[in-house]
Amino acid sequence: MEITLKVFRYNPEKDAKWHYETYVIEGQPTDRVLDLLEYVKGYIDGTLSFRRSCAHGVCGSDAMRINGRNRLACKALVRDVGTKITVEPLIGLKVIKDLIVDMEPFFDNYKKILPFLINETPPPADGKERYQSPEDRAIFDDTTKCILCACCTTSCPSFWANDDYVGPAAIVNAHRFIFDSRDEAANERLKVLNSMFGVYRCHTIFNCTEACPREIQVTKAIGEVKMAILRGKIK
Repeated sequence: MEITLKVFRYNPEKDAKWHYETYVIEGQPTDRVLDLLEYVKGYIDGTLSFRRSCAHGVCGSDAMRINGRNRLACKALVRDVGTKITVEPLIGLKVIKDLIVDMEPFFDNYKKILPFLINETPPPADGKERYQSPEDRAIFDDTTKCILCACCTTSCPSFWANDDYVGPAAIVNAHRFIFDSRDEAANERLKVLNSMFGVYRCHTIFNCTEACPREIQVTKAIGEVKMAILRGKIK
């Protein structure tokens, strides 16, 4: 079938302003948008720039706006998005070139919530792991699925308005550790999220939940963190 691919283009070394370029190519309903971009780059215009790595929906590298919606290009099929496809960079982050955005502000916010297990208690004397029941694990299992693609954060109007807001992805990753029974730094993370640009910048719009390619219940997780702050203590 014939596919019309309209792609956002911007090269700061030669372009005064961004523009779109359109490519008409042959494809199949089961082709991924990433396949189309790879074809354009390999056979039509080698200057086209975009990120990609695993191409299997695990690394999160190829997050972009496809027909106005944040998606992973490796998971978006032609049969699902149609034969007229517009591809643009994520909103809210500076465009470096074409579909590549500067992810540093995103990762800076991620680092603020201490995204690693913190436990100062000596491990069990028998050398075994710190035990965690299936029930305890289930409390935060959903938020362990985050791949840091930034689809949720860059779909959030609060983040568009002010990128000092830590954003949904950072809160999701804070949730993963706040509710982990083995972690001892929940209150430190709650202090970060109880700040001016913390969790209460979320206005429960649900864009983040809709955008997540891993189907994480992002808004639900944010609500649980809000409740944890109100209660004043996790465990």
